[in-house]
Amino acid sequence: MVSTNQTFVGEFILLGLSGHPKLEITFFALILIMYLVILTGNGVLIIASIFDARLHTPMYFFLGNLSFLDICYTSSSVPSTLVSLISKKRNISFSGCAVQMFLGFAMGSTECLLLGMMAFDRYVAICNPLRYPIIMSRMVYVLMASISWLSGGINSIVQTVLAMQLPFCGNNIIHHFLCEILAVLKLACADTSLNVTSMLVANMVFLVLPLLVIFFSYMFILYTILRMKSATGRHKAFSTCSSHLTVVIIFYGTIFFMYAKPKSQDVLGKSKMQASEGLISVFYGVVTPMLNPIIYSLRNKDVKAAVKYVLSIKPVSQ
Repeated sequence: MVSTNQTFVGEFILLGLSGHPKLEITFFALILIMYLVILTGNGVLIIASIFDARLHTPMYFFLGNLSFLDICYTSSSVPSTLVSLISKKRNISFSGCAVQMFLGFAMGSTECLLLGMMAFDRYVAICNPLRYPIIMSRMVYVLMASISWLSGGINSIVQTVLAMQLPFCGNNIIHHFLCEILAVLKLACADTSLNVTSMLVANMVFLVLPLLVIFFSYMFILYTILRMKSATGRHKAFSTCSSHLTVVIIFYGTIFFMYAKPKSQDVLGKSKMQASEGLISVFYGVVTPMLNPIIYSLRNKDVKAAVKYVLSIKPVSQ
């Protein structure tokens, strides 16, 4: 994967905010604070989902996977971004760029599938509560999570190999904070139609299909909730879904902006587009993982109780 291109490019230069040096310290402080919140918030959720018996259910198993995924994703990109902001070291090796691209794409693909799995879990819990323990057995939800991780990894390997085998002919300046796949494809001095086609197929599988599962799951959930006679039951059902739905809206709102139309050679409004894509990428890569544990902690009583237990504020009452 590396040998094809090292005769052309040995490393890449990540420009990031080099055109705005006065903003670099501000962004460094903001990103560092958000990264620490990500590690703390998601770390506490993972510990809570492991040690609190009340969270040993499919929904919180998926939530633990989501938290672990967020930590992995941000840890693959944020430290290098912080170094570049504070030290002005903007170069990244060819292999380092490939690893960063692989991890970013793998985590994003896996998160799409996990959010779809979580929506299906909520559908079964609310629409088929009596059959829920049978349908969502431990073997089933562990298998669902495993498929999400494996599929995301395979997809990322395919996309990364196809991208890094392209010739770059010495063009190694990336107008981005990270080795993001669309930014790298813009540097290629060869036909990228195969890459565009493969990303369109990946978009259908990892963006559109999970989104359809989420949409139809919530249509059935809404129909079931509206038929409930008890106001307490309706409120409880809504509260169990609101956190997940909020995370879905934030996640898909940003990721569709980045990947819904993979046109690697689009140069319309080049500088403005590159700046907006970079900022959206930071939002997707840092703000969204930071918000996930906050949203679940604030909107879910079980999670709040478990977090208090883990932090030794007070024991969880049984």
